[in-house]
Amino acid sequence: MATKLRLQRRGHKHYAFYSIVAADSRAPRDGRFIEKIGTYNPNTDPSSVELKFDRALYWLEVGAQPTDTVRNILSREGVLLMKHLRTGVRKGAFDEAAAQAKFDAWKLEKTQKNTAFANKQAADKKAAAEARLAAERKINEEKAKQVAEKKAAANIAAAEAEAAPAEQETTEA
Repeated sequence: MATKLRLQRRGHKHYAFYSIVAADSRAPRDGRFIEKIGTYNPNTDPSSVELKFDRALYWLEVGAQPTDTVRNILSREGVLLMKHLRTGVRKGAFDEAAAQAKFDAWKLEKTQKNTAFANKQAADKKAAAEARLAAERKINEEKAKQVAEKKAAANIAAAEAEAAPAEQETTEA
């Protein structure tokens, strides 16, 4: 029996939500499966993944073949790296502690990159909002200036209109 790690579609119409499952390769996509090892939600930004790390690693080590999307998910979560490191331990390239240290260093670097990226996105969003606010202030100042000029012109016209009848009275007298 050939085992595959693949996605099983769940969720509503136009709102896909997937379960990551270990299934017989002959079973239909949304059909029977052996074990559910996680979930994948592509609708969030960034996509959210909940994964039973040790079970995913187990299925890979016993020969389950992941589909392309599941391989990408497992790679991002570090399962494929841990499988690679465990293979190195079995071959005698290094010991279990060194493998765990390499994995921890990779995980730390990944979290630092993710937080730096999130901080950069937040800063860019804030800068864009400030730029929009500054542009809006400039437009409002220009409109206020135009309104003030119109009012000044209206006041001058009203003063001239009042002065004209007074001027006629003084010339008649």
